[in-house]
Amino acid sequence: MNFNELIAIDTHVHLHGDNTSGNAADEAARKYFGHTGAEPKPEETALHYRSKKIGCVVFSVDEQITGRKQVANDDVIALARENADIMTPFASVDPMRGKEAVAEARRLIAAGTRGFKLHPPLQQFHANDPAIYPFYEVIAEARLPVIFHTGHSGIGTGMRGGGGVRLKYGNPMDVDDVAVDFPDMPIVLAHPSFPWQDEALSICLHKPQVFIDLSGWSPKYFPQSLIQYANTLLKHKLLFGSDFPFITPERWLADFEKIAIRDDVRPLILKQNAIRLLGGGV
Repeated sequence: MNFNELIAIDTHVHLHGDNTSGNAADEAARKYFGHTGAEPKPEETALHYRSKKIGCVVFSVDEQITGRKQVANDDVIALARENADIMTPFASVDPMRGKEAVAEARRLIAAGTRGFKLHPPLQQFHANDPAIYPFYEVIAEARLPVIFHTGHSGIGTGMRGGGGVRLKYGNPMDVDDVAVDFPDMPIVLAHPSFPWQDEALSICLHKPQVFIDLSGWSPKYFPQSLIQYANTLLKHKLLFGSDFPFITPERWLADFEKIAIRDDVRPLILKQNAIRLLGGGV
């Protein structure tokens, strides 16, 4: 990315395929987030972020539970390569695919991915399952970051049986074990981790390589404890993230302006902390 020309870096941007129209899980998520806009194509996402001078970390989740088709990891990498001034590609692989997942992680690292996005509730695994550790070993060897979805899932909210999504997999305490066992692998706890916010703050405070991205919630709903730590002990560990397209960067940034974040902390959250993470300076 051309960091000097960017006003912010959005560390949580989804690329969706062409099959979301009429998908029950996608429609329920749009209702939950109040998202009424058109579903952007990946190339439209690039144009949108460039027009706002905002960098972005882009990915598409490898999951089967919702029926939404993943944008291929190779296509994500290719899109980011074509828009390298504003985009950084992360890959998503279901880590429960065993040896196939390990081999795919190696291939994607060689192909140019700059990190990985995992969604335990949608991929249905506990982050500290020893069966996944060979997958983590590949990523840790490359010193690349991993974003873990934590907390409540907007996907499945309001659907019968929650759309089959089990919230227990979003408990960030599972990720604490991963942070212990892979101390040199940068980790991002995605989203304010309701109902486990204090656990996420504790993990981030305790483990040097752990960050929190603030995506998936409008800042006006941030709990006071999160704002307190953002202004103090965790000011170098929190990251701007929107959860685009369900929450746009414009909406997130407008609401962020209205909450009680110190003036000297805002640039850290909006860009500087992400530069440190993406630049390997963790």
